[in-house]
Amino acid sequence: MTDPTDRAIIEATQAGLPLVPAPFAVLAETLGISEQEMIERLKRMKAQGIIRRIGAAPNHYRLGLTANGMTVWDVDDAAVDTLGEMVGALPFVTHCYRRPRALPDWPYNLFAMVHGASREEVQAKRQEIAALLGSACRSGDILFSTRILKKTGMRLRRKAG
Repeated sequence: MTDPTDRAIIEATQAGLPLVPAPFAVLAETLGISEQEMIERLKRMKAQGIIRRIGAAPNHYRLGLTANGMTVWDVDDAAVDTLGEMVGALPFVTHCYRRPRALPDWPYNLFAMVHGASREEVQAKRQEIAALLGSACRSGDILFSTRILKKTGMRLRRKAG
C-alpha cells in the first residue's frame, strides 16, 4: 500500500526525472521532503513491487530501430508460461505478454515485441523465437507497426480535490 507521500512521488516521477545533476533533490524539494527520504521511499516501493524500475526509456526510432513487430504465437497452454519467460528474456524482446485467445478468429496467447533496423532483421529475430518455442508452438504471425499512437507508460491520474 502507498500513503499520500508515496503516491505524490509516483506522480512526480512517472513522466520522467528532470535532467539536472540531482533530480531526486529537485523533486523532493517540490514535495516538501528530503532527498534521502525520497530515495528511501523509492527503494522501499521497488522492493515491495509497487514500482518496477527507474531508468532511461530510449526512443528506439531515434536509435534507428524503425521496424517494429509484435510477434504473436499460438503456444500450448501447458508450456506458455515457461516459454514466455524464456522469450521475454531474449535481449531483443522489449515486451512479452500472455493474453487470452479470442477463438475462433484469434488463436494467439503469447505476444512478444521486437524492434529492428529493417523488417528483415525483425523477421530473423522472429525466427529465433520460433526456434525457441519449437513444437509447443502451433502457429505464429507478426504485426508490423505502421504508426505511433501512444508513447508513454502507465500514468496515475491525480486525485481531485
